[in-house]
Amino acid sequence: MPLASPSRTGLVDQVIASMQQMISTHEWPIGARIPTEPELVAALGVGRNTVREAVRALSHSGVLEARQGDGTYVRAPSELPAVMRRRVAAAELRSVIEVRRAYETEAARLAASRRTSDDMNVLERACAARDAAWRAGDLREFVDADVAFHLAVVDAAKNPLLSELYVAFADLTRDSVAAVIGPELRDDNYVDHSQLLEALRAQNAEAAMQATACFLREILPD
Repeated sequence: MPLASPSRTGLVDQVIASMQQMISTHEWPIGARIPTEPELVAALGVGRNTVREAVRALSHSGVLEARQGDGTYVRAPSELPAVMRRRVAAAELRSVIEVRRAYETEAARLAASRRTSDDMNVLERACAARDAAWRAGDLREFVDADVAFHLAVVDAAKNPLLSELYVAFADLTRDSVAAVIGPELRDDNYVDHSQLLEALRAQNAEAAMQATACFLREILPD
């Protein structure tokens, strides 16, 4: 999708809207480096200062991240997860996990009925990577794979707003998983996700909710 050249009124706001559209349509996916300033100037037909102001505004809101000497990258799909991330970072871990429980239980219920075969492929790969990292004793890889699995469950729920909100919990999810596991992988702190995976495969919403509530209760007992 080509960037739309804005009119001369409200140039900065229109450039911001055009860039946000590129992100929302996944032309610029999360983690991608956006075009350089000269490329944006040429594509949009505006001046460098307008582009700089738009990039600065999106960076300030947390949507973009400027990396010195490397370029500017997409960090979040909109301002919403960026704002949520700041709020979540200031909350107590117990509060965060309680909200995780509410989000993930509902996400599991929706995912059980809405997941596609492609979603199951992503979930099974994430679960396999999680198990492989555990067997290898690789703590960092295990935590990364575990977070990827949870994000995949939320994405399978097919609720864009829920996915956006949950992005804010990704870092805290990683922290809570690491806190439960401790400094090393041990059999007595393994949290099994096979029941959730099977419930999603069988499209059993009740079983998916129960499996999610069960492993989250292990992280934070009532």
